[in-house]
Amino acid sequence: MKKILFITALMLTLLFTGCQKQLKEGIYEGSAIDTYGGEENTATARVTIDQDGKITDVYLDTTYTKDGIETTKKTLGNEYGMKTGNSDYGQAEYEWFEQIEALEQAIIDNQGITFLNIDSDGYTDAVSSCTIKVDALYEALENALNKAK
Repeated sequence: MKKILFITALMLTLLFTGCQKQLKEGIYEGSAIDTYGGEENTATARVTIDQDGKITDVYLDTTYTKDGIETTKKTLGNEYGMKTGNSDYGQAEYEWFEQIEALEQAIIDNQGITFLNIDSDGYTDAVSSCTIKVDALYEALENALNKAK
């Protein structure tokens, strides 16, 4: 009886793991248009998949123009100004790059993006320290992950 249960459990494990779509090893990029704040920027995602089909690295960023110079929000770091507050966006507990780092880690920890549950306004409450709008980043990630299938 124990042998039959073991074989049945083994077969079910193989069946379910064989049915999952494994991500292919490599580095994949995706992008999407981000219109937050009335400006058109580009959200970009780069996802690294290892030989076992696991997400090992995620890089997210968004283009941004500050003082007439095109850069990215991640490059600006603290200069983006969410913690100090500004007239356009108020004040946040975490700077943009800190929120993105938490989001990147959550994607690695959850091995994907389905846990994010984006609301109709483009926000998620799945990552406690991430209070920024993430819909364009989600779309960029989705594009990158679709290339890895």
